[in-house]
Amino acid sequence: MASNSGNPLETKHETRNKTLERCLDVLRSANNDSEQFAALLLVTKVVKAGDINAGTRRRIFDAIGFSFPNRLLVSKETPQDCPIHVFRALGITLLACFSTNPELVTHPQILNKIPIFNEIISSEVDSEADNPILTSMIDDSYQCLTAVSASSQGQRHLVNRGTVPALCQAYLKQGHSHEQALRLLVTLLNTMEQKCWNTYKPELSKVLGVLCEQFCRIEDSRKFELCEMLQHVLPPFPILTEDSVPGSLKNLYTGLFNILNSKLSSSQSDPALKLAAILLTVYGSDWILAENAETRRKFLALIVNLACVEVRICLEDPGLGITCSKPDVITACYSIIEFAMMVCSVGEKICFTVAESNQLVRIMEEAFGAVIYSLKQVTENKLQDPFLFASVRILGVWMAEETAALKQEICDVLPFLIHYARTLFECPAKLDDLSSQVEGLALVDRSETTAWTKDALRFLLPGFCHLSAEDEPRRILISHGFHVLLLRYFTQQWEVFISSPNAPYDAEMSLRTACGIFLNLVVTEPEMIRQEECFSSLLSLLMESLQSLLCSQHHLILAANFTTLGLMMSRILADTPVLQGTAVSRGFFRGAIHFLSKAHVTQLEEAEERTQIVVSERYQEAWDQISELWFLGMQAFASCVPLLPWLPQSVVESDWLKDIFDLLNRASPVTVELDFITSLQYVLVELAKNSKHCRDIMLLNDCEEKANLYGMAGLEQCLCQLEPPHPLRMVTTPRFLK
Repeated sequence: MASNSGNPLETKHETRNKTLERCLDVLRSANNDSEQFAALLLVTKVVKAGDINAGTRRRIFDAIGFSFPNRLLVSKETPQDCPIHVFRALGITLLACFSTNPELVTHPQILNKIPIFNEIISSEVDSEADNPILTSMIDDSYQCLTAVSASSQGQRHLVNRGTVPALCQAYLKQGHSHEQALRLLVTLLNTMEQKCWNTYKPELSKVLGVLCEQFCRIEDSRKFELCEMLQHVLPPFPILTEDSVPGSLKNLYTGLFNILNSKLSSSQSDPALKLAAILLTVYGSDWILAENAETRRKFLALIVNLACVEVRICLEDPGLGITCSKPDVITACYSIIEFAMMVCSVGEKICFTVAESNQLVRIMEEAFGAVIYSLKQVTENKLQDPFLFASVRILGVWMAEETAALKQEICDVLPFLIHYARTLFECPAKLDDLSSQVEGLALVDRSETTAWTKDALRFLLPGFCHLSAEDEPRRILISHGFHVLLLRYFTQQWEVFISSPNAPYDAEMSLRTACGIFLNLVVTEPEMIRQEECFSSLLSLLMESLQSLLCSQHHLILAANFTTLGLMMSRILADTPVLQGTAVSRGFFRGAIHFLSKAHVTQLEEAEERTQIVVSERYQEAWDQISELWFLGMQAFASCVPLLPWLPQSVVESDWLKDIFDLLNRASPVTVELDFITSLQYVLVELAKNSKHCRDIMLLNDCEEKANLYGMAGLEQCLCQLEPPHPLRMVTTPRFLK
């Protein structure tokens, strides 16, 4: 006879499973609510809550369904001597159990109970001891709401069905589990900030006001917890400056002033730096409500100093390299430093003195020395570290603003920056899984405002544009093939730009900056332009694309860049097939003529009753950014005339010469600026030298007299030398400009 030698624990587990199955059978076969209720009590006796796994919960649900808890929630009767909420509490407990199943939590029968959960969590509870059933209902309701908030679909349902004001009310009452209300509120604000504030601004403003007041007043460990919490509750601009949250900015400033002016541990100062970084990013210096300008400057300088010191401490450790122990804090410090650079370079509402600004630049220089040091330690297997992206980005900002400091250090790290940018550009698929990690490091960690483009070049291009104008860094850029990478990036960004009905601003800015780099290379490295085939491809792209830009008022600056770069390259690549009078080249030069010829018009100056030549209305808004490109484009166009025999005929067909003479006929010579006249002379002289047709048009329009009148001696001399002598020709007396 075999003996029972099995494990006692296994035997006990099998017995419990058999008992549970019998209870579930009773539950399934129950004929009325009383029988179901009795069977459910049997289940709760057999299985403890902590022992229920996902499979068991699902079996219980399959046996019960939603109809029974639904009836419990609406039941008006309770057994004698039972608490009034006993049936409702049981219904909520069942739903809380079901909500732990991912398949059930988004079921309509759970989602349509959201108003009931909202009502329960915002109800009054005098003391937990007197209302154990009600407090249990509140806890179960929070469990249901938290489970629903785990998915984007659930979050939308919560916001749309009034959970945000219920959570606000629950927190403001400071009742049972009010801290849980705040945590859930933070979850919704992190993912749907704009929607929440737009819909429930009054309720959220009250919570924000209470938190800010507590942050200012409390002087214990709770102050630092609030500092961490406020990072997620701060509203989008400009809500904090409005009357709906009076005193909040002042309370935030006072609380942070007290923290940052104290001797603290790293764990205490870190959340303060993060909060200060968010406030500076969203509200500039408006939140620094000190009693006078000097105190404001000193406090901002203190924040910047602390941020720079933190960067050095974390990045100068040779054992860490780029692996920072607290990347979220250093990313916040980067944001503070970026704001300080902006204040020092272009000014803000807080204006540092020259001495203060110079001191801050020196301190930031030391911090960027640490950033560069850490980048030099990066190995190939660390290129996908999301914190590395943040470090490269802030260094790009520094290179764009400060071109003199750390020049040799920048040159030393340039090869790595090019390699890193190329890696991200060429292998985006491998880096897709890093998006969420980088978003986690973002200063404002809300999905509606945060997205990682994996585009390191966008942040590096402004600094590279400055460097490409200098000999040593330009040689490094070229030797590491940056110009080839830049063309590939330029082509990609152009495709992004034209593929969207509303052209992305970031793509346009990248295209503009890339044009600036190419222009520097064209000016300084003409031989390379001739030899490298990639520049012929670039010229073809520019020629094919210009016409589409000229059709839009909104992209005039980009059109100016395309025009001037294309003209400058045409001077060097005049012998290439694309410039031999092809349809593409003729179309490009028609576009170039259109851009150059439409920049100026005449305007009557009524005060002095004379007509002057001014920038046309379409060009006025962008003239500060395109004037140099226009003047350079005029010179480049003039240089193209002798190299492209077909070009003068395009000028004739465009009526550009007629437009020029119309301007000169109407204007008063003394009002016309010399640089404008010089630019016209460049073009007119080359057209006169290289085209009899153009020269005849000039003579028919009394060009010699106009040249004399406007001081264009070079043009006048050119026409005199080219024009055959005429027996009746009279010599005019020169008139000099005053």
